[in-house]
Amino acid sequence: MSSPHPRIAIIIYSMFGHIAQMAESEKKGITERGGEADIYQVSETLSADILEKMHSPPKPNYPIASPNTMLEYDAFLFGIPTRYGNMPAQLKASPSKYAGVFVSTSSAGGGQEMTPLTFMSTLVHQGMIFVPLGYATGLAQLVSLEQSHGGAGLLRPKLVDKPLWGWLCLFGRVLIAAWDLIGSPWGAGTFAASDGSRMPSDLEKDIAMCQGSAFYETVSRVKWVSK
Repeated sequence: MSSPHPRIAIIIYSMFGHIAQMAESEKKGITERGGEADIYQVSETLSADILEKMHSPPKPNYPIASPNTMLEYDAFLFGIPTRYGNMPAQLKASPSKYAGVFVSTSSAGGGQEMTPLTFMSTLVHQGMIFVPLGYATGLAQLVSLEQSHGGAGLLRPKLVDKPLWGWLCLFGRVLIAAWDLIGSPWGAGTFAASDGSRMPSDLEKDIAMCQGSAFYETVSRVKWVSK
């Protein structure tokens, strides 16, 4: 029997809370489109002693994803904090069908594009269909030069206001805008700072909402079969 709405799960690993905040925005984007989504977290593999030494806060109150979770839903958004341009060990995923990704990195050069790219290897090996954010939705937020934000690999908005640029100001703005476009269609992102002190900005959460909305719009076009 066909089902009019895809069953969507948002599966995350969040050590300091950045990805958890982004996940809530992704979910809001889905629900505003008329869809539904549940947020899960993966099991922690680090000991309590290690987490305490890392000053990690308590985990959010989300249920733990299991292999059965992957069978109960049709599409998945994965929230990934970056570890050297790759996903953390806690998030080595099981097979699903449709998948998207959003990330958290310490800085603009911390893997905003590399992490989704390396995650593609997991998706391909598990037979998943990747649904990117793209530029069809949220372009104005993605290319905004008003403030630094995740999902943009080399954003440097304040440089163009320095006198040193002089007559190169216009060229600088064009160049920086081009840099800003690198990687952002992969998915939403946030900067956490090297010590984890920076939380997602309103702009970053807005982009996450755009992704949730666009993801639902894509997967809702599929004719799903009720189980």
